[in-house]
Amino acid sequence: MRIIILFSVFFSLLGCTSSTPESSSSPSTQYLTVLHTNDNHGRFWQNEKGEYGMAARKTLIDSLRNEAKKQGHAVILLSGGDINTGIPESDLQQAEPDFKGMSLLGYDAMALGNHEFDNPIKVLNKQQQWATFPLLSANIFEKATGEHAFESYKVFEKNGLKIAVIGLTTTDTAKIGNPQYIGHLEFKEPIEVTAKLAKEIKAKYNPDVTIALTHMGHYVDAHFGINAPGDVTLARSLPANTLDMIIGGHSQEPVCMSDTNVNDDNFKPGLACKPDQQNGTWIMQAHEWGKYVGKAEFKLEGEKLTLIDYTLMPVNLYVDKIQADGSTQEVLANEYIKPDPTLEAFLATYQAKGAKQIAGKIGSVDARLEGDRSKVRYQQTNLARVIIQAQMNAVGADFGLISGGGIRSGIEAGEISYKDVLKVHPFKNRITYIDWQGSDLFSYLSTVTSFPADAGAYLQYHKISFDRKNGELMNVYINGKALDKNKTYRMSLNSYNASGGDGYPAINKLKGFVSTDVTDAQALKTFISENSPIKASEFAPK
Repeated sequence: MRIIILFSVFFSLLGCTSSTPESSSSPSTQYLTVLHTNDNHGRFWQNEKGEYGMAARKTLIDSLRNEAKKQGHAVILLSGGDINTGIPESDLQQAEPDFKGMSLLGYDAMALGNHEFDNPIKVLNKQQQWATFPLLSANIFEKATGEHAFESYKVFEKNGLKIAVIGLTTTDTAKIGNPQYIGHLEFKEPIEVTAKLAKEIKAKYNPDVTIALTHMGHYVDAHFGINAPGDVTLARSLPANTLDMIIGGHSQEPVCMSDTNVNDDNFKPGLACKPDQQNGTWIMQAHEWGKYVGKAEFKLEGEKLTLIDYTLMPVNLYVDKIQADGSTQEVLANEYIKPDPTLEAFLATYQAKGAKQIAGKIGSVDARLEGDRSKVRYQQTNLARVIIQAQMNAVGADFGLISGGGIRSGIEAGEISYKDVLKVHPFKNRITYIDWQGSDLFSYLSTVTSFPADAGAYLQYHKISFDRKNGELMNVYINGKALDKNKTYRMSLNSYNASGGDGYPAINKLKGFVSTDVTDAQALKTFISENSPIKASEFAPK
């Protein structure tokens, strides 16, 4: 494994900068440094260990930008989107600290991610006002007019270079976004949109470099599975030389390749990272949460763009280091980056305001309640059953359902705070219920029980059991008794799934449907408060 030494005391030698000095180049040679992050998800503040955080990111980015400019490089700073949703201190303030923080970091543009639609459009409009940079998406259209719903692209003039940046958003947003907020929008397939738009931009501006700034996901060798096609498919499907690079997000991974179409599974903070390349287009992504800043250095000679160096630069990340006695110890992957004091002070006000709203114990649990993404989208978990029981209690339901993608975090053993609850439920979905005739319920269950694992739609359920054989639903039991098609049953569900989110059949217009004013977070908070200490074993899947 190749170790990269990242930092000197004054950050003057950040990264493996190998750009040829301007003085030794021909007059027609130009240089470009692209800095990028993605999937911030509310992490404007560092975590408990002091990892990442926007203030330390600013120190790093300022140093990288200054060093690049000294070498005569044009510099552009981009985000692959999903600024919203993940940390209560941010969620409760509609990501105001995140967007304002990004403005102070000097971002040039970001792609609209699917989580930018977790709130009503008026919130997104407010976020655009907080941002001093454009929020781009070329493939989102207004259904009523057929016009672009957002700014499609931006052309930047940087140190003599003309750089076109086209924004793109995953079409899965139509499926996983809240239908109440995006019903007026159409998410078109990005390939045709990009091909047409790139030609128009070429004819009008003749840019030196064209970048697709995407929130679509990187799927190795285009194996996107049940997800919408991502960056690899886009690069392969466009005519060669349409895009010079794709700066992405959504799949939340470091795009580091060990060979052609082979992921580097050994990549860790501080190690070398080779980005993907498909059909002449470089594809890059910087994991998530601001854990890294991606730094790509290019040389442009005539129309030939060459990648000189690429580094994923960790922002105060810890790694396990093996000690002489064989034990492991957590150490910083590189030299400590001191947070920018001005930005840290600015963000501290928001951190304190958010923390105040969620302080205090609301209950306890004797073992971990499992809510990790790698579990709730694949198998039944104890946390899902706690959540569903809480929602059932709120509406007096016989049984309940929730899609696995609606569970965003686990809860550790010990004391539980309101912050823990809001990390599980950041979306403010309402609790709803419907009184089903048994025969209609069976038809509904035939659909929702068919959703596969490895999907946000994967069904979590409680007080109901069933079998599926040869694609058919059978042996449905509710509270231990066989489903009676002539009986009425009350089912709890959140408003997101009830209105068609995650591809669930929309039931919010059916007879017997009721939406309450209780949110999923409120229901879970009440349940924990009234039933602590919670015994995790009582909710273990059988």
